[in-house]
Amino acid sequence: MNILRNGITIASSGKGGVGKTSFMALVLKSFLFNGVDNILVVDADPDANMPEVLNAKVKGTVAMAVHEMRDKIDSDSLPKDFSKDAFLETEIFGLLNEGEQFDLLVMGAVEKQGCFCMPNTMLANIVDTLSKNYRLVLMDLPAGLEHVTRRTSRDVDLMYVLTDSSKMGLETAARIKRFTEKIEGKIEKIVFVGNRLTDEVGEVVRTKAEEVGATYGGAVPSDDMVAKYNMDGRSLLELPEDSKAFQAVRAILQEETLLS
Repeated sequence: MNILRNGITIASSGKGGVGKTSFMALVLKSFLFNGVDNILVVDADPDANMPEVLNAKVKGTVAMAVHEMRDKIDSDSLPKDFSKDAFLETEIFGLLNEGEQFDLLVMGAVEKQGCFCMPNTMLANIVDTLSKNYRLVLMDLPAGLEHVTRRTSRDVDLMYVLTDSSKMGLETAARIKRFTEKIEGKIEKIVFVGNRLTDEVGEVVRTKAEEVGATYGGAVPSDDMVAKYNMDGRSLLELPEDSKAFQAVRAILQEETLLS
């Protein structure tokens, strides 16, 4: 893969609590460190932790736009010259948080009664449109298999499936790999990554990856600096270059020839 010539989409997935968001923040830091610009970051997880991990302020979320549209429909105040899709798309484009180094789009949580189906579908459509304008799209996906069944992860070139040292994390990773083989969306490559692991435990992840037909990308060690930055509310983009986790993530990206 060569992001300098062709725009690509990279996503993270895995069981809740395995560190997907921090991993993707370090992926973003790695590309920024190498001078890559024109990046879109999509927080597709209803928990929306990416703004906190990056210490980024957001104007609103996709879910908020959906709530507003529902309210306008209920009160019969939706502009007559707007279809539902056109109104929602306009609102969501207005919520895109544009920064100097990267842009951020946040899914958010549906707080009113209802499901995620509409915002997930709209997010997939809008990401398809937005991604054409960016060199690189990074997506932090929901925990588990929601992104598979609801297709927010379609047209992904590379999906990093993270696991910790738990059996549940490893089995969730394996299930995600199996489910992605059955959906229509394009997910070109699945790479397993062990997070907060020793090299020895990482070999267990490698074995599982080979068993289900995935690639093993490597292990990211526990890093006290990452934990401290998260606790203090500091952006992981400010981590020093000698951070063990940052260096490990860079090595994982280099393995896929995404970084020099």
